[in-house]
Amino acid sequence: MTPTQLRTFAAIARHGSSRGAAGELGVSEAAVSSHVAALRKELGDDLFHRSGSGLAFTPGGLRLAARAVEMLGLQDRTLHEIRAAGEGQRVLRVAVSSLFGEIAAPGLIELFSSRADDLQVEVSEWSPDQFARLITARIVDVAIGPEAKSAGDGIHTKQFLRYQLVAVVGAQHALAGRKLKPAAMAEATWLLGPSAVDATSSVGRMLRHFRVPEARQRIFPNHAAALTEARQGHGVALCPAHSATAELADGRLVRVDVPGAMVDGVWATFALRRDDASPLANEIIRFVSTPRAIQAMLTGSGANIARFKPRVHVTLWS
Repeated sequence: MTPTQLRTFAAIARHGSSRGAAGELGVSEAAVSSHVAALRKELGDDLFHRSGSGLAFTPGGLRLAARAVEMLGLQDRTLHEIRAAGEGQRVLRVAVSSLFGEIAAPGLIELFSSRADDLQVEVSEWSPDQFARLITARIVDVAIGPEAKSAGDGIHTKQFLRYQLVAVVGAQHALAGRKLKPAAMAEATWLLGPSAVDATSSVGRMLRHFRVPEARQRIFPNHAAALTEARQGHGVALCPAHSATAELADGRLVRVDVPGAMVDGVWATFALRRDDASPLANEIIRFVSTPRAIQAMLTGSGANIARFKPRVHVTLWS
């Protein structure tokens, strides 16, 4: 099996068709068919059959699809680590949820990466429902974000920080200073960050609690932009209570006075079981619960996540 054949088969599994795989890879359907034929001959398995509703994979084909993703992820990781090793660098790849990435990751990653000159940290932003896949495929070493009820087989989860998400408005907003009934929240304009699209997030839970229709939701590229709009009186925003303490104290922001306008959340680490995880993954998992790390996450580093030191590489994924 060659990496090209595996990459082709993984693309077929993702798209459910040879045409979709060809489009992703930028090759002809004939080239895709050629790679599939070579795999079938080598493995002695049909791998999949065409049916009226798409492709039906054999048990061997399903297993190959899963293994292909893992092997390609390991190959990419190995190539990257070899290049980094040639430069005398260790590499830690971290996936983060959007809210954690914006609020807490800058302080944590800057402090962690400053502990050693040979350490390179790569941070990428993903939806939490992708964490298990990324870890299993070894695309990342560790993921950090909201706790999940079921992280998946072989994934170890460790809680390390609780937070409270509160609904706020600008001082001049019509809802400021009023005692409200829950129904009023469904009629307000909500100014939200990317985590609003994740139904399992704290933001998603609050939107469901108030039955906020999609027509009343405005989603911004980041949570800071949503909060800026809220300061100007354009709607209701959500933010961790600890990050808005000063503005709540001086009146720039006002907490919405309605039952349910605060929800508890827990951030956790996700990685392979201790014996299978990389040494750096185990190291940062231990580090996140230390007092220094907690302080850094709560107070921040003063740097935007995209403005870390050069050795910290940030990639944002849609």
